[in-house]
Amino acid sequence: MNQGSSRVGRRRLLKGLAQMGGLGIVGRFGFPLAAQLYVDAARAQDGSADSSGTRLILLGTQGGPNFNATRSEAASALVIDGKTYLVDCGYGALGALRKAGLSFRDVGNVFLTHLHDDHVGDVAALLSHQWTDGRTDATLVMGPYGTKNLVEASLAFAAANAAIRLVDEDRSVKPVDVFRGEDIQATQTPVEIYADDRVSVSSIENTHFPESTKRKVPYRSLSYRFDSDTRSVTFSGDTAYSEGLVRLARDADVLVCETIEVASMRQAFERKVANGSYADNAEGVWNHIVGTHTSTEDAGRMAADAGVKILVLNHLLPGALLPVGDEAYLAGVRKHFAGEVIVGKDLMTL
Repeated sequence: MNQGSSRVGRRRLLKGLAQMGGLGIVGRFGFPLAAQLYVDAARAQDGSADSSGTRLILLGTQGGPNFNATRSEAASALVIDGKTYLVDCGYGALGALRKAGLSFRDVGNVFLTHLHDDHVGDVAALLSHQWTDGRTDATLVMGPYGTKNLVEASLAFAAANAAIRLVDEDRSVKPVDVFRGEDIQATQTPVEIYADDRVSVSSIENTHFPESTKRKVPYRSLSYRFDSDTRSVTFSGDTAYSEGLVRLARDADVLVCETIEVASMRQAFERKVANGSYADNAEGVWNHIVGTHTSTEDAGRMAADAGVKILVLNHLLPGALLPVGDEAYLAGVRKHFAGEVIVGKDLMTL
């Protein structure tokens, strides 16, 4: 895929912003302006935000199935020239879309990185509420093996709701005619899996699932890259260090990468175990957590290896499980990556 010509304008913009950042100009979150390409969610809600260009909205930034009052589970929205593309749909995504001023009914494309519950927990709720709210256009949910079955199960979840409303509200459109799931092949090289008049989307398999696991189950984990006329944004999904992700993210404007600060996450983990979590095999769970996610050091290493402009840390562990300052995440990243780094927070828009 030849992406060089489409990035010339973006590079000039980022160079100019970087120069402004070098003059000490910072925004309200305290980030250099080169990194803080954000608008407030309030501006989106009152309609004052410009609908052109590419905006990234972090809907849920908590790592793992650890939803809480501060951070929702994994979900991000990419709004390109006014159209919303959803990447992952963990618990809290539906409410976060509302808070961000985005119409959940108008989301026509959902991309799932993998099928762990903290990445798909709101899929059934999203589709059911879309239909109830009157969506008649198609919604396509794409993801690795099992995504088609997940959508079919979501339709079964909402079958009673639909059957009742089709009768007593005299509806004419059935959910089965609107919602579709599509399985994407996990590949070792970047492959375009979707394109429309606004964006091209490519995917590659990452390393969230060890080879020992893949020999026993058919499920896989993916990373995605979105290339629009104004910006290139790559989403790591959950993964350990991944050469495939590095290839996919090469020269991207933004890499949204999950990360775990191991020492503080161990403290949070032990607290959860003391409160009764993971009673069947606590250390097995810990081995998964620490072995299949991206350490802060590896997040910096992948960002540097890929040559990205801005690194956005997402799917944070421990996140809200333990009061950890941003510096704890940044320290490991800075060992390898000299570019702009943002520690993600829910409803942050970039």
